[in-house]
Amino acid sequence: MTKYVIGPDVAMLLAVNQAGIRDEHEILAPTLIRSQLLSLLYGAVRRGEMTKKDADQQLNYVRGLRIRLLGDRVLQDVAWKIADQLGWSDTFDAEYVALCQLQGDALITLDGRLADAVKDLVTVAPIEELS
Repeated sequence: MTKYVIGPDVAMLLAVNQAGIRDEHEILAPTLIRSQLLSLLYGAVRRGEMTKKDADQQLNYVRGLRIRLLGDRVLQDVAWKIADQLGWSDTFDAEYVALCQLQGDALITLDGRLADAVKDLVTVAPIEELS
């Protein structure tokens, strides 16, 4: 079983496409993803990019995915170190990288800058590996 860490960008794209995830994969994310996804969807509705109904459907789709959410003290400590090492202004992205280092096999992100910044710390995989 391959363990992939996904961010809110990937979760949102999965929801938009109603994409299935192969059974042999386990999806991991920091608990932070729930708030980030909610904020992304809220922003999209506010900008008129989607309706509230569409946002609700996408949120419900993601809530139905088998995502193992983690956010313990060890994850936070490692995230702090990663953010400090990379000179980041916050620890949000570092939580995903930390989770990948601690329990994941690869990080899936749509953010090219993030992928490039962490390529020496974790394996970065394309979203196509999920389906």
